[in-house]
Amino acid sequence: MFEIVRKALLAGLGAQEKAKELIDELMKKGELSQTEGAKLMKEVLEKAEKGSGEVDKKVAEMAQKTLERLNLTTRKDVEALEKNVQELTARLKRLEEAK
Repeated sequence: MFEIVRKALLAGLGAQEKAKELIDELMKKGELSQTEGAKLMKEVLEKAEKGSGEVDKKVAEMAQKTLERLNLTTRKDVEALEKNVQELTARLKRLEEAK
């Protein structure tokens, strides 16, 4: 899973760099103005950021599914158990005091 995520992130970074190089080249040739180049680069970065958020979401989902398959105890499970132990301890104490 790590390798898949690594490759996806590197591909995204490579695509951003290529886009920047292309935009710079077009501006040097005069096919894009500075304003157009800046606007286009901003759009590329915004889309890359949005894509990065989607990758983060997918990675989190994959990690969650993997943890579920491994049947590991979650923090939520431990907190619920701690709450139950506290409640039972209080109940036991009340019963002992009633004797």
